[in-house]
Amino acid sequence: MQALEWLGGQGTRAIAALVFIGIAVPPIGQLLRPFVTEAIFFLLCISFMRVDIGALRDHLRRPGIVLTATAWTTLGVPLISGASCFATGLDARSPDLFLALMLQAVASPMMAAPALAAVMGLDSTLVLITLVTSTALVPITAPLFAYAFFGTALTLGPLGLGFKLLAILGGSLLVAGAIRWTVGASAIKRHTRAIDGLNILILFVFVAAVMGSVGGSFLADPARTIELAVLAFAVFFALLGVTTLIFRRLGRERALALGLMVSQRNMGLMLAATDGVLPGLTWLYFALCQFPIYLSPQLLKPIVRRLRAPNAPPAAENAR
Repeated sequence: MQALEWLGGQGTRAIAALVFIGIAVPPIGQLLRPFVTEAIFFLLCISFMRVDIGALRDHLRRPGIVLTATAWTTLGVPLISGASCFATGLDARSPDLFLALMLQAVASPMMAAPALAAVMGLDSTLVLITLVTSTALVPITAPLFAYAFFGTALTLGPLGLGFKLLAILGGSLLVAGAIRWTVGASAIKRHTRAIDGLNILILFVFVAAVMGSVGGSFLADPARTIELAVLAFAVFFALLGVTTLIFRRLGRERALALGLMVSQRNMGLMLAATDGVLPGLTWLYFALCQFPIYLSPQLLKPIVRRLRAPNAPPAAENAR
């Protein structure tokens, strides 16, 4: 417990370090790759377990926020992304990159998004509720957008994907409910730091598995790898910024929480849905997208601190 509490206390620094460890030690990625699905499942279990019931009730009394955020991430983002790609002729100039960008756009937010929001001190309950509603729609929206953009060349298997998502979401909800009922909400709050540490360990499983091949790609073609990395950061911050602006009336912290969620797309799920039958450039872009996702808590930490400063409790309260 002490080790987990220490790791949880490192917060955003530890999450940023995961990316570089995954690249530096590729054998770890090969070893952990078979356990990616389990890691995603346990991350969601922890997110459900830590839900603030009071905040949950408040959000459910005002479903308009959740419905609007769900519509934006499942419909607005794919439509704008597709229109931008067609307007710039990217579909003709680089079909593999076009495929990568569109699969990124039609994906649901990452299941780790509530965990990352919690580490940053943002509203993880709002993120979790919107994540669940948007993920529930993905078996319908993702295949429709994919067929519209790619025709029948890309088969996502909507029925199989739907059953997989139902199993992950329903199973993690049951496990989380059993844990809350067994140990109690007060015990979960007392061990927040240790749970943060456990979150970081589970995140490492996914990051290491995805990032293991980046080093070899950079050595083979450094210019292309750098260009794709810059594009990954640009897409991430564009989604973050636009979403934050759209929802700014909700308050800066809530808007930033939704922006963080929308910018973190579950590309791993799309890899699984396509059985990994994707071009090499698409694979490489997906891996490089992990940089902004897992570095964002550290990069955005000063912004979150500045947003929270006016409402920060007294120093003595912080010390407790």
